[in-house]
Amino acid sequence: MKLKEVVSECVQYCRVAVAGVTIFQFALGGMFAPSLQAQEEKTASPIKHAIIIVGENRSFDHIFATYQPTNGQTVDNLLSRKIINADGTPGPNFSQAAQIDVDPFQRDSDDSSRYSISPESDNGVYPTLPPPLTGGLSDVCKDNGICTLAQAMASENGLYPTYYQYLLTGGTGQASHVPDTRIKNVLDLPSGPFQLTSSSMPYDSYAASPVHRFYQMWQQEDCNIKHATPKNPSGCKADLFPWVEVTVGAGTNGKPLPANFSDRTTGEGSTSMAFYNVQEGDAPYLKYLADTYSMSDNYHQPVMGGTGANSIMLGFGDAIFFSDSNGNPAKPPENVMVYGGTPDAGVVNEIENPNPLPGTKNWYIEDGYGAGGFGSAVSGGGSYTNCSDSDAPGVFSILNYLVSLPYEVNPKCDPGRYYLLNNYNPGYFGDGSNAYTDHYVYNTPFTIPPTKQHSIADVLMAAGVSWKYYSDQWDSYLTDKYQINYGTIGAKSDQYCNICNPFQYETEVMANASVRTAHLKDTEDFYEDLKSGNLPAVSYVKPSGWVDGHPASSKVDLFEGFVKKIVNDLKANEELWESTAIFVTVDEGGGYYDSGYVQPLDYFGDGTRIPLIVVSQYTSAGHISHSYTDHVSILKFIERNWNLGTISKRSRDNLPNPTPTKGNAYVPANSPAIGDLFDLFDFSKKVQDND
Repeated sequence: MKLKEVVSECVQYCRVAVAGVTIFQFALGGMFAPSLQAQEEKTASPIKHAIIIVGENRSFDHIFATYQPTNGQTVDNLLSRKIINADGTPGPNFSQAAQIDVDPFQRDSDDSSRYSISPESDNGVYPTLPPPLTGGLSDVCKDNGICTLAQAMASENGLYPTYYQYLLTGGTGQASHVPDTRIKNVLDLPSGPFQLTSSSMPYDSYAASPVHRFYQMWQQEDCNIKHATPKNPSGCKADLFPWVEVTVGAGTNGKPLPANFSDRTTGEGSTSMAFYNVQEGDAPYLKYLADTYSMSDNYHQPVMGGTGANSIMLGFGDAIFFSDSNGNPAKPPENVMVYGGTPDAGVVNEIENPNPLPGTKNWYIEDGYGAGGFGSAVSGGGSYTNCSDSDAPGVFSILNYLVSLPYEVNPKCDPGRYYLLNNYNPGYFGDGSNAYTDHYVYNTPFTIPPTKQHSIADVLMAAGVSWKYYSDQWDSYLTDKYQINYGTIGAKSDQYCNICNPFQYETEVMANASVRTAHLKDTEDFYEDLKSGNLPAVSYVKPSGWVDGHPASSKVDLFEGFVKKIVNDLKANEELWESTAIFVTVDEGGGYYDSGYVQPLDYFGDGTRIPLIVVSQYTSAGHISHSYTDHVSILKFIERNWNLGTISKRSRDNLPNPTPTKGNAYVPANSPAIGDLFDLFDFSKKVQDND
């Protein structure tokens, strides 16, 4: 490329300042690298490189229910609350986590016909939990196709060597959606959290996945100012987890209540109430990291619900809305025919309606992932809400609750905008082509249009701070953009997660080939950059579906193996280890129960606590931070450390750092507030690690 052409392309994309910098560096052999390096060295801490590893779908209590801290630290979990004992059995305060069976027909008729985040009429505590049901692989070889160690190693390159064996083991050995007989006393579990593992249910086992959708999670949390106490001023009791699982589950897609409906119809039972026991050997590597470095016990998923919206928040610090080709707010398809002239043609309704279908306990009228596709007629959908309209289904109950709080909450629901609440495919394929307007039979109408909203990528690029999003199996995805071969084993394995990549939704990144190809990379590139010491300032690292730890499709031990490889590879590069922090977290809690405080920040969340561990020489071994944080706190850390501005005027990174309430470090006195994670570090010393 000639210099004149480089300058022309730079000017063309000057709205994103770093686009020109990236092009110049590439074309002129790093001519401008010194200024970029100088910018990146202007940090507020010794941290010059932040690595953000994002696993899948585990709440804090689900992993760390029995964790006991070291060095005089304290932790808020099921054990410290005496809800359970160290051996996983019910503790003296077990009733604090009791789960309720609701009968909406005991309420007045008007109330029972509307969605409520806090149904007030109940049948009391479940005598025993609806039995948790089986989910995931029954026979790993038959279901996954990975039958040998060689096949495992050919399909996934992101594991510490001793962990590949776990890609071959852990099948349920049972039919799907039946009581999981590996769980001790599965038919007679008391109404509260139960230990998942036992001699018949080893830690290395595939297990079912609970519901984790927006309106379901608000309902599971059962937030009501009438429940508020000084320790729990938001009044979220978290006592409807099984009830929501068995009455609506993962959504209806606009279909009627199935015949002979029972507590087993949704295929979950009380899966949400399961926890691991680190004192009995579960999650050993995550426990080691918590003991050796630092951890938060007050870090939250930022949005009620699942992967898509929470991943978007990790990049944008905000929800994104449905828009037209010019980026203007528009209305999503509502009871209209889409994909006309293709086998996928069908009527969809992409607007949420969580009101119960008449005559049902809690069977939402319209909610789901969208049915059909891949050669069959599509239907259903849901997932957008105009939350500025209090008359819209589901909206009033949340807005009414937010108004009742003792502090002012801006719902962040701009007029006329339909915000994405759950999982929809991003507006671009990996090659930069528009996924929303592509009506190929192997694409899906359940795709949000490309967004022109800004993300942390724009802030970093404008300041000349380097960044990359490294995705496991990205290169395979680039050759299979419709993911027809998703799940294929071997060298072409494609378990890439498109909804996990926040930047794949954004026009500024995806529509500019120079920016897209410079910043979106495969994890193979990450391992090379780690080895050579050429990491960018900010690295997002996303494991594949094989090893991300998502229940049913993956396991926590596989996510541990993914993290361990990165930690050990980093420590092998002593110079890089001196200036790098790894943030280990998950996208969201997966619908698993958690006992921690939840602080409402806006219409979209926060949600339950999730794990966050910081691996760095600048931590105190075993330190546990109680400061209130969520995914946007990672953005706040980046912005503070590299002296950057916020993403927009309304993004959550504008919220202040928490001031602890006297006598309660977990509840900000200045709500709404989220921290910037600096308190997880001690920059006056380095941790001694003999591993």
